[in-house]
Amino acid sequence: MATRKARVEDISDIATGLPDVEVGGSSDRPAFAVHGKAFVFFREPRKDAIDPDTGERMDDVIVFMVADLADKEALVESDGPFFTTAHFNGYRAVLLRERDLARISRQELAEVVTDAWVARAPKRLAREFLAGA
Repeated sequence: MATRKARVEDISDIATGLPDVEVGGSSDRPAFAVHGKAFVFFREPRKDAIDPDTGERMDDVIVFMVADLADKEALVESDGPFFTTAHFNGYRAVLLRERDLARISRQELAEVVTDAWVARAPKRLAREFLAGA
């Protein structure tokens, strides 16, 4: 069975299926956290994220935490849709535009969301989750 393309609603479905996830933010800009630490959130438009085609602030940026800067580099330098901005230099997170979600599969999105959760979850909780996965 072929894996389908990722959709925005998949983020919530995947994130809330993980242990101890808290949902905050607003309905159009949710944030997902584990034990008070955000691991995926929808970012407000900022002056550091400008659409190169329109010159406008990007209003559809999603932030995914990563375990370390090597993971960040791997995602950003892949052929995928993940990117970063100067504001995130040295910060363990990658960005993805909602409009580009369909460039990855739901399975790939699940891996990125789960990895983001593992990066922010308490070590014991992450170990227990991974041992049962």
